[in-house]
Amino acid sequence: MNTLDNLQPATVFSYFKKICDIPHGSGNTQMISEYCVNFAKDHGLWYRQDESGNVIIRKPATAGRETDKGIVIQGHLDMVAVKDADSKHDFGKDPLDLVIDGDYLYAKGTSLGGDDGIAIAYALAILDSDTISHPQIEAVFTVDEEIGLLGAAALDMSDVTGSYLLNIDSEEEGVLLVSCAGGLSGYISLPVKRCSCAGTLVKVSVDGLLGGHSGVEIDRERCNAIKLMGRLFFDLHQQFDFKLLSLTGGEKDNAIAKYCEAHLVVYSEKVRELVGVIDNFEKIYLNEYRASDSGLRLDVDIVEDVLDKACVSGVYLEKVIFLLRQLPYGVMHRSVEIEGLVETSMNLGILKMSDDDDELALTVSLRSSENTRKKELNDKVCYLVEFLGGSYSTSGEYPAWPYRSDSEIRPKMTEIYSKMFGKELKVEAIHAGLECGILLEKKPELDAVSFGPDILDIHTAKERLCISSVERMWRYLVEVIEHVL
Repeated sequence: MNTLDNLQPATVFSYFKKICDIPHGSGNTQMISEYCVNFAKDHGLWYRQDESGNVIIRKPATAGRETDKGIVIQGHLDMVAVKDADSKHDFGKDPLDLVIDGDYLYAKGTSLGGDDGIAIAYALAILDSDTISHPQIEAVFTVDEEIGLLGAAALDMSDVTGSYLLNIDSEEEGVLLVSCAGGLSGYISLPVKRCSCAGTLVKVSVDGLLGGHSGVEIDRERCNAIKLMGRLFFDLHQQFDFKLLSLTGGEKDNAIAKYCEAHLVVYSEKVRELVGVIDNFEKIYLNEYRASDSGLRLDVDIVEDVLDKACVSGVYLEKVIFLLRQLPYGVMHRSVEIEGLVETSMNLGILKMSDDDDELALTVSLRSSENTRKKELNDKVCYLVEFLGGSYSTSGEYPAWPYRSDSEIRPKMTEIYSKMFGKELKVEAIHAGLECGILLEKKPELDAVSFGPDILDIHTAKERLCISSVERMWRYLVEVIEHVL
């Protein structure tokens, strides 16, 4: 017996079950794309499938709604495919093993793909219905959102004619997203020269930090280990003549670096004094970050005495220190239109300079909900790096979804929600990337919002979808489609 047979809305969960039966991890979306094409054929609907696997399906308006503004329902076909260490699930061929636990639906041992399978299920249920009054509906299904918004970037929207874009790729019921950040990754290369030095090799590390996502958690004033190491170098350089052997830190460009380590060579007679000074700086830094990073530590380990190590010193060391000290980090600007929204930010993500490298490599992440502000920040970084004799390049740029003060759909969505549920809909923006930014760059006249049911622990094997929330958000979606003119 299908474990979802008794769930409501029945049509939505029926389609969700069919989606879960089809392998559709990122990079493996051909079967789910073909399923959507066959759905359109079976229902006699116009469709277009592109080479990437994106699918657009169009359903004409019901009688009397032909002149109403069209609605675009959008979601992505791929899921983040992760599983428990002991799971034997094969994401290339196996259907998901769905389990109901109270008010939640999950997949045994794997991620569920509620992000964003529920959007596809909602859209197919709307397209399938012969009882819902609606204007022209265009369902836009994109591929490979989870690995860089690739499908949206490749999508041709020239024949999309709708006025309102309903993106169903948010995971918190009662929240309406109306803006997102654009961003890019920046790659810094700073040449260094080495000279022979002798003394005591010391490992200095910044540790114990919380880190976090460089978009949604950048406003929590958390310490960045790479940035703090640059400050420590600057402070030490005022008192000690040290040389730099190696420097590494961070793991991802979009994560706040929570660890950084450096190998320094100092005069042997200065080691004890150095340890004491670093201990003192630890107290100073910890006091400053006592509320946001109470676990901050500066660890010092004496490695060995060395007679001949090729280290970075002199003007090249000063350039390294200057770069790390002067690079922007954290929140640059906040929105004056949406309270609490970070508009522009920058993160220092990955730092690498091994003991035989002739360059320092640093990856950074820039975000802004204003494309001009993103360009301004990027230009500033480029100028600084090139001023120091380095090189700078970027990749993976995606556009912002700017806040639209004259939106027609937003007040209608909030009014309908409050009438249905007796409480206010939270209108928010997110300092991270969504497909809306790319779609609106292609079709700027679209009036967009993003919402969805409660989904917990996305992108993990503990992901679960709230069943009652799916039902409430379905009724809300139908009400919006039937009454937004």
